Amino acid sequence: MIVTETKIRVYYQDTDQMGVVYYGNYARYYEIGRTEMIREMGFTYKQLEELQILLPARSLKINYFKSAYYDDLLTIRTIVEMIPKVKFPIKTEIYNEKGELINSGETVLAFFSAATNKPVAAPPFFTDEMSRIFRLGLNPSEPPQQL
Repeated sequence: MIVTETKIRVYYQDTDQMGVVYYGNYARYYEIGRTEMIREMGFTYKQLEELQILLPARSLKINYFKSAYYDDLLTIRTIVEMIPKVKFPIKTEIYNEKGELINSGETVLAFFSAATNKPVAAPPFFTDEMSRIFRLGLNPSEPPQQL
């Protein structure tokens, strides 16, 4: 399993007139968490795209438990429980500063070839690094294998 945490501050632009985070912004928070998780594994979306690999969202499920407010410091916990094949399920939990779970959900991405615009298997360099992290129980921020 891979678990990463990313801190994010709620900015005024993220809120409605009552100072509460607008519900649609949680999808963006999920993306911030998974982008940073992939970065901690030693990759970037930009590198994947340069290799003609795209990761479009296939589905998104979000559960709202408590509100987040302007200027809160949130922790986005991103969780990967299995090595992807074509589908790439990623769970997300968001906590407030008190450590309370305020939101959870799951995004399912799919590996796509930019050349064919069709689903493809996750690239071996990506799954090999995930396997290494899973097998050794390493923190993804430890030095990854190179592309």
